[in-house]
Amino acid sequence: MNNDDAGRAEYLRLRRKVLDLYDAVTFLMLIGIGVLVVYAIRLGSLTSPGAQESFGLAVGLMFLMAALMIHLVDRTYRVWPLGRRIAPTPPGPVTDQSQARFLGILIFVIALAACAYVVGGLLT
Repeated sequence: MNNDDAGRAEYLRLRRKVLDLYDAVTFLMLIGIGVLVVYAIRLGSLTSPGAQESFGLAVGLMFLMAALMIHLVDRTYRVWPLGRRIAPTPPGPVTDQSQARFLGILIFVIALAACAYVVGGLLT
């Protein structure tokens, strides 16, 4: 076995190890989301003491696990284990117009959150 074959075998071993890790994390996240869905369904009425907080924590954890799975899929396709497959587009330059657009969107989101807070306070 020459040096090139040994290097190729090591590359394939490392690639399989990384893919196994990605598979394991994705599988565990799917199981966790399933457990949290069952837990949220079994909570019953959200008017009982502590049920709203438990439901909120369960939904928050489900979103966190889903975000981790999406990140893993993104990493798998952008930076395939030990070799890039897709080159992301380079970011554009930062201009005054892009900063103004960002600030406008930020102000809109803050105003929307404030309105939701006020309406939520009026409904409770």
